[in-house]
Amino acid sequence: MTDRMPQGERQRPTLYGRRKGKKLRTHHSLLVEELLPQMTVAPSALASSPRGVFDRPLDDLWLEVGFGGGEHLAHDAGLHPDIGFIGCEPFLNGVAKLLALIEENDLDNIRIHGGDALEVLNALPDASLGRVTILYPDPWPKTYQKKRRFISDASVKEMARALRPGCELHFATDIDDYSAWALARILRSNLFDWRVSAASDWTTPWAQWPGTRYEAKAIAAGRKPVYLTFVKR
Repeated sequence: MTDRMPQGERQRPTLYGRRKGKKLRTHHSLLVEELLPQMTVAPSALASSPRGVFDRPLDDLWLEVGFGGGEHLAHDAGLHPDIGFIGCEPFLNGVAKLLALIEENDLDNIRIHGGDALEVLNALPDASLGRVTILYPDPWPKTYQKKRRFISDASVKEMARALRPGCELHFATDIDDYSAWALARILRSNLFDWRVSAASDWTTPWAQWPGTRYEAKAIAAGRKPVYLTFVKR
């Protein structure tokens, strides 16, 4: 725990869940062996010059927490070639899928941290991010598991510290309990504004939204996603 962590809910002590699933395809294994070392960024490298981890000058830096299969991250990076993206994902199979998208679309504005996103947030300088995105994080639905959720008083404070004023935090989930959990912790921090005027503000995806495979499965199962946008004060 760093000296920036607030009192109240404790920071998660470690990552939970699987780090690897079924055996990787041959090409995915090759990408993990050859391309991943080029794309990997250590949190310590972000401390002094976050945009310096890229091979060319970029206008801003955005963070995606838990990018899953990488489809949204790759889509965003393609839409915004002059913005650098740090993607955090501990699940190796998801990392391999993102690497395939990086190769397919010749993306040079993505860097990957294959561990806890809090390690990246803790390392980043104040006001160094232009956006944070958290899409369909593991809900850890059982009562004893909820302490494992990424959204906590501690992580909210770190995201606010790393974001510039006026910049956005995007959060999507298909779990009602998690949306209420996130709203409570983000709003009670007094560090973000939730600007809403109608239900459509949280049931409509963001502009140029590509969707994700997990989202498609959730909708097919009858669950309705919510899309929450918070603005750093």
